[in-house]
Amino acid sequence: MPRRVEQGKRKEILQAAIRVFARSGFFNSKVSDVARQAGVADGTIYLYFRNKDDLLISLFDQIMGDFVSRASRALAALDDPAEKLHRLAQLHLESLGRNRDLAVVFQIELRHSSKFMARFSRTRLADYFKLIQEVIRQGQRQGRFRKGLHEKLVTKCFFGMLDEMATNWILSERQYDLAALSEGVADLFVCGLAASPGKKSRVKSRRVAARS
Repeated sequence: MPRRVEQGKRKEILQAAIRVFARSGFFNSKVSDVARQAGVADGTIYLYFRNKDDLLISLFDQIMGDFVSRASRALAALDDPAEKLHRLAQLHLESLGRNRDLAVVFQIELRHSSKFMARFSRTRLADYFKLIQEVIRQGQRQGRFRKGLHEKLVTKCFFGMLDEMATNWILSERQYDLAALSEGVADLFVCGLAASPGKKSRVKSRRVAARS
């Protein structure tokens, strides 16, 4: 089978897994459910993945890998560290906001297992954290961000804010645009990092009402 065809089939299976895991829950789902959703025989799944756990791991690795690559390219086109944080916030919330099933898998289903949470912290997420840390270091070198703050602490706080916005969006009974929150969240964070307390961020943002 041509490599492009194999990659396409693998992607179709992963997309089916997102829908099944989000709607039935990872632990309640079966490989046969994913196969049915993907429109393939059960045995076809095992040509690409060892088991259901491997499906979830592969799903996480591919989605996060694609996101980190896209974010890296976006940051390379910017010079201002404050603008970079705004762009990261936008990409983060846009990626989850456009696919609710994916958001459910990432924000809820993935975290039900300590094994996956350990992998979540040491693999692709670590690559994402490195991107954020480099932006923080750049801002500190340029005197834009306070130097006394530890970059790892700042990175986790930044990710935590975005993570909480995404989780609240999933759990909320109200319908609203998740990505629309990115500017307000990033501006709040950048202002808190500013080297001169009280100094406004140079990045202008629209005022977005807090919604949860």
